[in-house]
Amino acid sequence: MDRLLFALTFVAALGCGLMAGLFFTFSTFVMTALGRLPPAGGISAMQSINVAILNPVFFTVFFGTAVVCMVLAVAAFLGWSEGRTVALLAGSLLYLAGSILVTMLFNVPLNNALAAVDPASADGASLWTRYLTTWTSWNHVRTIACLGAAAAFTLALR
Repeated sequence: MDRLLFALTFVAALGCGLMAGLFFTFSTFVMTALGRLPPAGGISAMQSINVAILNPVFFTVFFGTAVVCMVLAVAAFLGWSEGRTVALLAGSLLYLAGSILVTMLFNVPLNNALAAVDPASADGASLWTRYLTTWTSWNHVRTIACLGAAAAFTLALR
């Protein structure tokens, strides 16, 4: 059981780290670069990104890490983690709430609204201004949550 728990914790740390890196990239320069484009160009680029990201590799890391986090949370509650309970629960909660839940409740609805607008329209330009600020703010939350989860899982490996 110790080997399995170690392997799952290692996979969770890697998955959270990968997601933190992806979100960090968007928070630190992708959204800034898209915001420097004329609204129609920024909207079109983000619409394309939002379609391209829906692929098996992304889904495997994003949702696979969530499944591993759920398993680790159960292991912690059942007492299989011997001294790692707090770190495993913290990492799991940070990832599940700060990445999965925030994505579903905030970023995806914003992406869906953006997908529905004509990039060249006045409505599109108005939405784009709000989208850049709101989406990026929630993305900062996802970045910090994933980084915190990766750190908690790394601590659990000690």
